[in-house]
Amino acid sequence: MFTWITAHPWAYPALEVVHVVGIALLLGNLVLLELRVLGLAPALPLQPLARAALALVLAGFGLAALTGLLMFASQPMELLANRVFTLKMGLVMLAGCNAAWFHGRGSLQRGDAVAKVQALLSLGLWLVVVACGRFIAYV
Repeated sequence: MFTWITAHPWAYPALEVVHVVGIALLLGNLVLLELRVLGLAPALPLQPLARAALALVLAGFGLAALTGLLMFASQPMELLANRVFTLKMGLVMLAGCNAAWFHGRGSLQRGDAVAKVQALLSLGLWLVVVACGRFIAYV
């Protein structure tokens, strides 16, 4: 069904480009918001920044997830056998759980030490997710 992805010489590279754009939207805006949660740029009002950044984070995640699923569909057995890919997917799930915990406990409004730990954890998880994504092709 998804053979067009591997059959067309430009399909997979085009998906990769859109995947990277999605990651840039996700990570760029998330880093901005998390640095603010960590106390940088206190003059920026947190709530309006969060509304703008989180909308772009979700758009970026949507792009990355959609293109990632299409790329996965083109070679599922190879990717499932790749330990770095499975690590990446596990880390994405952990990042999602951390985000649900962050928003579920109202960390954005609290701004307490737990919120700061959650922001650091999120930064670390997403940076390792990106690193794993780059290493998939090499292991």
